[in-house]
Amino acid sequence: MAVTKVVMPKLSEAMESGKIIKWLKKEGDRIQGGDILAEVETDKADVEMEAFGGGVLRKILAPAGETVPVGVLIGVIAEPGDDVAALIASAPAPAPARAGAPALAVAAPSTPAPTPTASPRPPAVAPVPMRPSPVTSAPAAAVAAQPSGGRVKASPLAKKIAAQTGVDLRLLQGSGPGGRIVRRDVETAGAAPAATRAVPDAEFEDRPLSQMRAAIARQMPLSKAPVPHFYVTNEVAMDRAWELREELNALEGQPKISLNDLVIRACALALLQHPGVNASFRGDAIRVFHRAHIGIAVALEEGLITPVLRDCHAKSLAQIAVESRDLAERARVRKLRAQELSGATFSISNLGMFDVAEFSAIINPPEGAILAVGSVRRVPVVDEAGLGVGRRMALTISCDHRVMDGAMGARFLQDVKRLLEEPLRLLI
Repeated sequence: MAVTKVVMPKLSEAMESGKIIKWLKKEGDRIQGGDILAEVETDKADVEMEAFGGGVLRKILAPAGETVPVGVLIGVIAEPGDDVAALIASAPAPAPARAGAPALAVAAPSTPAPTPTASPRPPAVAPVPMRPSPVTSAPAAAVAAQPSGGRVKASPLAKKIAAQTGVDLRLLQGSGPGGRIVRRDVETAGAAPAATRAVPDAEFEDRPLSQMRAAIARQMPLSKAPVPHFYVTNEVAMDRAWELREELNALEGQPKISLNDLVIRACALALLQHPGVNASFRGDAIRVFHRAHIGIAVALEEGLITPVLRDCHAKSLAQIAVESRDLAERARVRKLRAQELSGATFSISNLGMFDVAEFSAIINPPEGAILAVGSVRRVPVVDEAGLGVGRRMALTISCDHRVMDGAMGARFLQDVKRLLEEPLRLLI
């Protein structure tokens, strides 16, 4: 049987490297093609890495916790009698520790640390000058609970409360299952008397970029700088769509419909009528797509991710509701599949839940357009019946001027507006 090289796979268009979270197989294990070898952290999600050949896992070349460039050899699968010595010897050496890594990740000195004495303040931070004392203090036993490397295990609600109150999750001992930090742990830490809190000795802190934030930093200049954006905004009367959503959600046994589901469905139908918007610039050609694969922006603590809901044009409103909710939930816990990380032909970014009236989004290359969705607001309106109160929502499309012109973007937005203002068309 042939020797199988296990390399760091390219799991998304923007991925340049991946971090091995953990190996699920160990050296000497018998491997079948399709077995899950390891979990890899990419710029967008934690993804299971499959084996593409069978045999024995003869060598693991990159341990858990190491970040490896795409295409680099990280393991070898072969039969026991196969000679793999030359292949293993040719593998690149592990990358040295990054210069800007957090100081707490440095190995402890061989001499034991002195026993701390009772004091209203924690010890000075001089031994770790690269990371200042956090604003919030925690018991000494809790400091060792969360490792300095890797991701802190905490519930989404605990993370939200910690961000609002300034509590450093790395300093807490979780009381949830498996040491997971839960809401009560954060609230207990946040309720500590002000007199016991440490005053930062440093003016600022440099935090290393996460995989996701680093990818965003690389990708966005490739969009905003070279891509000639133009923007078209329209206001949509959402009264009938709001009423339809309430009626649908009152039906027993049916999936709950969000306003964003209505927008996704409207965009999918409009993209079929305006394929020039469902397109991307390819240097010497414009690639026009005939299927609507829509990226749905999801905000995470460490950045923005846009999982892809495929073939939206062929899905009912109920299917879109179920699948979009599933995508968003798995995106928040970084459990997306590789095929859900790329391949969008159009994207939607909705900040309505943050009470944003309107905004302009940056195109996610190589797509040709992205729709920014604001909140539904109750505002005074004037119609044939006179002055009244209505529900209005702003939509702004950002377009790549190399792919389309203003009139094309405006016509597309007109059709999205018409579908949302006559929402029964979304049920056909």
